Amino acid sequence: MQIQINTDRNIEGHEALAAQVTGVVESALSRLSDHITRVEVHLSDENSDKKGGNDNMRCMMEARIEGRQPIAVTHQAATLDQAVGGAAGKLTRMIENTLGRLRDQKSRRTDPPSPGQKPPEE
Repeated sequence: MQIQINTDRNIEGHEALAAQVTGVVESALSRLSDHITRVEVHLSDENSDKKGGNDNMRCMMEARIEGRQPIAVTHQAATLDQAVGGAAGKLTRMIENTLGRLRDQKSRRTDPPSPGQKPPEE
């Protein structure tokens, strides 16, 4: 699973921040990492020009899952840590739900008999 981190011009994208975000994402998605090829994390400060305000840190995460459309979530919070943690939790739940639905569809699927095969007798 590859993790790519992007920041807006108001957030310094230093190595410590990248290491911390990577750790949160890897920890949250560890059980699902076999199905995920890449996660993109976009961090932004929504009210950087205005001082103050609640929930001005925003984290958007997009996961690329094998053979599926990307899944994206957004979480806003007062701090970057809270925004990243909230988005990671949302993303985990969405991926689990998506993969669970796929498993349910496969288990309910009834394939028609192959050519030349008799249908089961009732």
